[in-house]
Amino acid sequence: MPIELNVNVVIFSLCEDALQVLLAPKAGQIWALPEKSVAADESLESAALGAFSRLAHSPEIYLEQLYTYGDPERIPGQRAVSVVYFALIPLDARGAQLENMQWQRLDKLPGLAYDHAEMISYALRRLRYKLEYSAVGFELLPDEFTLSELQHTYEIILGEKLDKRNFRRRILEAGIIEATPHRRSGDGRPAQLYRYRPDAVAEVKARRLFP
Repeated sequence: MPIELNVNVVIFSLCEDALQVLLAPKAGQIWALPEKSVAADESLESAALGAFSRLAHSPEIYLEQLYTYGDPERIPGQRAVSVVYFALIPLDARGAQLENMQWQRLDKLPGLAYDHAEMISYALRRLRYKLEYSAVGFELLPDEFTLSELQHTYEIILGEKLDKRNFRRRILEAGIIEATPHRRSGDGRPAQLYRYRPDAVAEVKARRLFP
């Protein structure tokens, strides 16, 4: 039996106060992660980008190789190896959906094909782990954001509440964000908008900032 080489991509985005993942429908009322076969003259990363490139307005999308799934019994009747990536797309960079793909909340996932539930679970663990030592959470935010939006993003990903006063003090002391000239109007006083500093050290001890 020939071996098939594919890539699957776990694509996370934030919308409606929830972390969402993009899924495609399959037969039998189950869903699957975006997938693409790897051509003989194609790199793994190019194949991963090809699985979802039309879903994003911005070409600068965070993409990281996650794990390789190669159990001989993972797909009945096939010998398939899947290299899994995870990607992060801010809400304002989401483009048109392909075919019947839909964004689904992580806390309300439908039935999933093969080992795709395991892939999503592992990608979420990896994302949470990366929050401990990198600024990866900013990849899910628009270019400009309020401190409340930044804190809420981390709370959604981590699945826990963070102390507001402590969060703001530490994030400002870290020097990884800077105020912009803009403010956002709301019900109360207009909120200051911030952005991630392009010259900031990428490897910040985020878990120390956000205990």
